[in-house]
Amino acid sequence: MSTTKKNNKMMMLLLAAVFILPVLLAKLALDNGWFNQAATNKGELISPPVDMTTLQTSKHEPKWKLIYVLPETCAVDCENALYSIAQVRSALGKESDRAEVVVIIHEKSNLAQLTLLKEKTNIRLLNTDLKSLQQVFKENPTDGIFIGDTLDNVILRYPLHIDKEQAILHSRDILSDMRKVLKLSRIG
Repeated sequence: MSTTKKNNKMMMLLLAAVFILPVLLAKLALDNGWFNQAATNKGELISPPVDMTTLQTSKHEPKWKLIYVLPETCAVDCENALYSIAQVRSALGKESDRAEVVVIIHEKSNLAQLTLLKEKTNIRLLNTDLKSLQQVFKENPTDGIFIGDTLDNVILRYPLHIDKEQAILHSRDILSDMRKVLKLSRIG
């Protein structure tokens, strides 16, 4: 009889270990950072998001935004960024009507590039002053390509590239993230 009790006790301990041990190991792995936490976005997450509502002068229908701040001098990286965001919007295909390209301009923005942008119909120019722009972005750098949500929050940032090939390769990352947010969002 004592061997039966001993076997039952062992069976109960083994059963408890099978269910409790994986939970304890998972907790240890999370607490000690033993593996990469899942991040599916390719851009740099801006936390907390940058609220752009103060820059908006008029109401627009809610759309996801590919945002670029036109700098004072538009060098090769600026031209690559403008090319990339236009191509990403085009590459969205049937979803392209849910996204828009927004170029933020200010009093020191490059005039030659601004003249070229005014000729394009698929780019919305958002005019603001440099002081307001700096207040909105605060300590976040404005050199980069951004994704903004339908509520005018800037949520992701992508670096600029001087090399055209690198810019094209990184525009695939922007496209990937845009497709994800459009798939998950019912707005815009």
